[in-house]
Amino acid sequence: MQLGIFAKTFAGTDPAAVLQAAQTAGYETVQFNLACAGLPSLPDEIEDMAALLARIDAARLASRVGIAALSGTYNMAHPDPEVRARGRQALGRVIDIAGTLRIPLVTLCTGSRHPSDQWAHHTDNATPEAWADMTEEMAAALDRADASGIVLGIEPEQANVVRSAEEACRLIAEMGSNRLRIVLDPANLFEKADANEAREIVARAVDIAAGFTAMAHAKDRHADGRFAVPGRGVVDFGDFIARLRASGFHDAVVTHGLEPEEAPHVARFLAPLLAVPA
Repeated sequence: MQLGIFAKTFAGTDPAAVLQAAQTAGYETVQFNLACAGLPSLPDEIEDMAALLARIDAARLASRVGIAALSGTYNMAHPDPEVRARGRQALGRVIDIAGTLRIPLVTLCTGSRHPSDQWAHHTDNATPEAWADMTEEMAAALDRADASGIVLGIEPEQANVVRSAEEACRLIAEMGSNRLRIVLDPANLFEKADANEAREIVARAVDIAAGFTAMAHAKDRHADGRFAVPGRGVVDFGDFIARLRASGFHDAVVTHGLEPEEAPHVARFLAPLLAVPA
């Protein structure tokens, strides 16, 4: 497994400086975001694509930090079709960049019916109409991913249409594409739980998603639901990573939701867990 971090953890719009900061903090790969190159995460247009690609590629080579994924999240279940269409078009540009740079994965969320916050729960998220709108967007994204030779990763989120590993596997089955996989974040599989409950929930999700998990995230939660720096909440990362390994997972484990000054500590906490047992 590779130890990774959200590139946006580190401030700046120069990919070289951002990736060097990740390397200095102890990380070998990142989930990159176009904001780290001075663009919106989902750009409406890119004036000089060749220059952008060259900057990102040069930063990757100079820092020797890999790019495990590129963020392409938009609200695939937004109630306004025009908003979904704009997101779909921008995602297409992100997918094209990933394909050209041979970044294997573009990460997504399945969205929310909430009109102003794709991370906020809405009662209509569970409706057949929300599922249908989301799957229409996903089908278009998968066509673009297939043309670019990359994989899409969906992350189950409590406030989104796809809330669980079971629902993520249902979506993969419905889409019928081997280019759709799961990004598994243990802290997004529950809202409030004690350590034992969290361990059981996470273990079940790893088992259900086995063979379909393309990336793991490393975020933690306190028992009262507040997010936490990995190792300070109720998620048992030793158990989580051991179960991932036993399921055949060997890709990137990417942490996020922390301050830049916390990044070296988190790297020191996670790295021994990811090391192959002697």
